[in-house]
Amino acid sequence: MSSLVGPDEDVAQGKPTVPDHVQDAVRTLIQWAGDDPSREGLLDTPARVARAWKEYCQGYDEDPAIHLRRVFEEVGGYDEIVLLKDIPFQSHCEHHMAPIIGKAAIAYLPTDHVVGISKLARVLHGFARRLQVQERLTAEVTQCIWDHLKPQGVAVVIEASHACMTARGVRTPGVSMVTSEMRGVFRDDERSRKEVLSLMGY
Repeated sequence: MSSLVGPDEDVAQGKPTVPDHVQDAVRTLIQWAGDDPSREGLLDTPARVARAWKEYCQGYDEDPAIHLRRVFEEVGGYDEIVLLKDIPFQSHCEHHMAPIIGKAAIAYLPTDHVVGISKLARVLHGFARRLQVQERLTAEVTQCIWDHLKPQGVAVVIEASHACMTARGVRTPGVSMVTSEMRGVFRDDERSRKEVLSLMGY
């Protein structure tokens, strides 16, 4: 079954072209779920879903580490913790492709340079916009900052709700999962770990 909206029309509307086989896959899923993909309300759904998933997974098209390349050394002698918390993010679990919605706190103890604070959020989003499990997402963000900023310590805490648990299966809404990952002084020194977790609100 071919799309009613052709590639030329997609381009004219400024929308990315969606290959027929991708739209056919969505139509198959709609039909398997019990609906009719040819009814009026669903005619454009395959292309919309395909474009949405390309956006959800745009993290595959970037290297999150690129956001950490530009650093600043003029920090006026500042040598304490840098923390960005309550960073909202969305991802999708790789097991059911269901939404993961949460917030993250990212902290590091700089050596002799810092990075623009928005870059920490960009690193998070770069990894979150892929099919994920929360544990790996936490570890990837931590390792990226550790490898590329070379700080004395890194701490990442992620708290999120998983639709694969709240909307299906056990169907238990209102619960959240918390994961944490530490490197350097935040892992090796109990006092530093308690300090950063306290600043994060944990």
